[in-house]
Amino acid sequence: MDLGISQVSASLAAILLGSLTLLCVFKTPLNGGGNPGKESLKPASSGSESRYAVETINVTKRYSLGPHVVLAINGINLKVRKGEFVAIMGPSGSGKSTLLNLIGALDRPSSGKVLIDGVDISKLDEGELAKLRNEKIGFIFQAYNLISRSTVLRNMELPALVKGYSREERLRRIRELLAVVGLEDKIMRKPKTLSGGEQQRVAIARALMNDPQIVLADEPTGNVDSKTGKVIMKFLRKLNLEKGTTVIVVTHDPEVARMADRILYLRDGRIVKEEVVGGASAWKEELKAVSS
Repeated sequence: MDLGISQVSASLAAILLGSLTLLCVFKTPLNGGGNPGKESLKPASSGSESRYAVETINVTKRYSLGPHVVLAINGINLKVRKGEFVAIMGPSGSGKSTLLNLIGALDRPSSGKVLIDGVDISKLDEGELAKLRNEKIGFIFQAYNLISRSTVLRNMELPALVKGYSREERLRRIRELLAVVGLEDKIMRKPKTLSGGEQQRVAIARALMNDPQIVLADEPTGNVDSKTGKVIMKFLRKLNLEKGTTVIVVTHDPEVARMADRILYLRDGRIVKEEVVGGASAWKEELKAVSS
């Protein structure tokens, strides 16, 4: 099993901690009156805007396990264009989820640089990292990471609260997204009363609350049946094509991966192969069915 983002409780804790950090550092009001995006993070360079949503430059990640050191990521150089749909494949332990964790600013590399929309995240403090995650990145986890004791409404409100949206705007956005994923009638339900596919669709809707530029999905179809998984992936592909959202998906499923524009194959923390598959054209007819 990969270290990092696949450790669900740690990842959720990082996001929730990031949310709390934002509230303390940026003093975002919870009852509206905020000005979303006013203090958006800018690219590090003063030149033209970056063409890439994500760049990694000779990135490594080491973990200490007792007396041993595990090299989970070993000198990865990667560029993901804005609006690209990329799949990451590889055997368990190859570093897929760890790489996604680093790209999502949930962890820091041991060496090298990670740039998100031109911003070198190694130069950001914890509050700035939390702000970047909340403004630019939507996370989708295999295990959904919904708060079981809260309603769908409350689960979806968290990122919008941090962003500073008014209650009226939060409710409008929640209803709009639930309608998109076909769950508008589930707004007051608790996650434990929903099927696995419904929970994953709530998680996707929550990831889109702040209209992120980048969506990172770690095995988003891993806990649902093949039919539901196909619906979820077609939705992500449709989001990518219609809104230009950059999507990076970790998957073990070759059929899922072939929906991407490009597949990266990892082994022992390195990219060992890259394949251009042109998933957009291959799935064109099926994507029409999503909106019908």
